[in-house]
Amino acid sequence: MDLDQPTVLLPGDVRMPLLGFGTWQATGQAGYDAVLAALDAGYRHLDTATMYGNEEEVGRAVRESGLRREDVFITTKLPPDRVGRERETIEASLRALGTDHVDLWLIHWPPSSPADSIPVWRELLAARDADLTRAVGVSNYATAQLDELIQATEENPAVNQIRWSPTLYDRQRHTEHRDRGIVLEGYSPFKASDLADPVLTRIAAAHDVSPAQVVLRWHVDHEIVVIPKSVTPERIRANADIWNFSLTAEEMRDIDALGG
Repeated sequence: MDLDQPTVLLPGDVRMPLLGFGTWQATGQAGYDAVLAALDAGYRHLDTATMYGNEEEVGRAVRESGLRREDVFITTKLPPDRVGRERETIEASLRALGTDHVDLWLIHWPPSSPADSIPVWRELLAARDADLTRAVGVSNYATAQLDELIQATEENPAVNQIRWSPTLYDRQRHTEHRDRGIVLEGYSPFKASDLADPVLTRIAAAHDVSPAQVVLRWHVDHEIVVIPKSVTPERIRANADIWNFSLTAEEMRDIDALGG
């Protein structure tokens, strides 16, 4: 993989770029165009899901970007209603994406019946062992739910993808992930942020960047994966342009404090 941007190491020597491109609600031609624009802007990590209904467009954009498959990190997710049909679901995802493996497969939400939790996790591990995915993890899991999987299988999810932003910053939750060797991946970084907050606007002005770029850089400097989404080419490019500045320790603390 092209390592000209920061990555985090997952089990199995899998490198995951800290900046990814979220594709929720990006469907059809607009979705395809957005993913192509993201790859053109330098993103090398795409986040999709069975539920998004856009795996085909994501896969087509990767193929038509001219990039090598191994230079793009692809995540997809198992919907909660597919309990018992895990293998069939990932095989359908791979067909839609036009690839023989994804880089990360996540359980999108904890199963509605807690009794299904460990069997579903075992199916993800089996898919990884069959080389259908390079790494496996979860999304929207509480720490106690992570521990249940670890205790039952001695296999830690590589990633937990949850809503995250400066306003939602929770030092304890961040530490709980680090202590377990689980990468925290944040989604909806802007939806859960007040981009007009004086702290963010002050820090943005100091670096001559936008508050949105400050929010993304804050994730990256914490080694938290972040997946902003947009279908606007200018915004897609701006969100990828966060490598020419970094935040001071004091600025990081000021932003952390927005989480109360």
